[in-house]
Amino acid sequence: MGKSVAPTKKLSFISIFFLGINAIIGSGAFLLPKYIYHDMDLMSVVVLLCAAVTVSMIALCYADLSSRFSGSGAAWLYSYYAFGRFAGYELGLFTWFLTCCTYAAEVVAFVTTLRSFVPAYKNDAVYFGTAIGLIVLFTIINFFGRKLVKFVDNTSSIAKLGVIILFIVVGVFFMHWSNFSPVMPHAATTGVGPFFKHFGAAFSEVFYLFTGFSFIPIAARQMQNPTKNIPRVLISVMITVTILYALTVLIGIGIIGSKMSDYTAPIANAFGKAVGEWGYIVIIIGMLLSIFGVAFISSFNAPSLVASLAEEHNLVPQWVGKKNKYNAPWIAIIMSAIITALLITQSYIFLVSCIVLASFVQYVPSIFAVMKFKHDGRYPNKGFKLPGGYVIPVIALLVSCYLVFNFTWKTFFVGIGVAVIAALLYFFSGRKRKDPHPGVPVANENNK
Repeated sequence: MGKSVAPTKKLSFISIFFLGINAIIGSGAFLLPKYIYHDMDLMSVVVLLCAAVTVSMIALCYADLSSRFSGSGAAWLYSYYAFGRFAGYELGLFTWFLTCCTYAAEVVAFVTTLRSFVPAYKNDAVYFGTAIGLIVLFTIINFFGRKLVKFVDNTSSIAKLGVIILFIVVGVFFMHWSNFSPVMPHAATTGVGPFFKHFGAAFSEVFYLFTGFSFIPIAARQMQNPTKNIPRVLISVMITVTILYALTVLIGIGIIGSKMSDYTAPIANAFGKAVGEWGYIVIIIGMLLSIFGVAFISSFNAPSLVASLAEEHNLVPQWVGKKNKYNAPWIAIIMSAIITALLITQSYIFLVSCIVLASFVQYVPSIFAVMKFKHDGRYPNKGFKLPGGYVIPVIALLVSCYLVFNFTWKTFFVGIGVAVIAALLYFFSGRKRKDPHPGVPVANENNK
């Protein structure tokens, strides 16, 4: 007989909430205001609110699905039960790719931020050495299971929220009404076409700010009562993050106005102008903590996701999900670290474009899964039920399809490449493995 694994305390509601905060608030919160202000000036706050509402439609679809299933895997698991084994396999590998891209993008953002004010990071050896060092650090932490993961994640989230709240509470006293002009770029006022061109560019950038919500249900098995807690967390996190983003951008504009588009980290520069150099330093520290937190939670999500492919329905070999004595999927952790280490050789912008593409790939089948389950009545809800019939899924589908217009040909080719590789792996290996419980969902379990 093998060694018994000691039971591990599962993540509580508050821990899942902080996981959600860390999954969403990262580099974009500090780097993207420059670009959205450039596209829409003060109206960028309105664009942010519009994006928050529309992304929340997709998040509500995830809330509905997560109330039906308590297994780990999120999007791939939902597609598995809705559309079959091949769909689940394809989406599983795509979502793993998405998670590794997010992991790599945040690591790249972290060292790029250091490079902006530490001359030593202009040396590639220092730059890539630190990036690899971060991946090794996260890998070691993950080897010791959920307890240490929860501690590091909660600490990072609290520090991040503290810095953002400090900026909001203090920064509001340094706003100048004159900085709220112009309301919109002149080029966007010359006609309907130019307006939607500027609005669309800003919307796409803001959309990226919210994409991390889809990672919340990935490690459902390691959470207390996931069918009830995950929907509550999804809604709570989206509301919290929207308020923080809107106030941060509004106050940043109120302090430095049109200079928002001049700085790489405009929020840090705004606080520095308001209270002095120490303010800039505090925000930079918060920025690094935010990026660190998202990179860390991605290092937790990536192996949890690929391990779930082995554990839930034997889609990948069982050894991929093999656990150590701390109940951590150590082989999946190493695999995810290797893929991420390869991806950090790419630029931040390219990785972001891959994230948006992979997000689109997982959103669409998940939304169709909601519609299918509503239609056939399979796998009933427990803890949350999506209101309004098909209205919210249809809106969510339209919003998701809008992303297609923002993909480059290079991004399309990467997506096609991942899909082809996944299909080949499935037909040569995945379909040969038997499902240990075919047709039986890990749904509506009594998780106490």
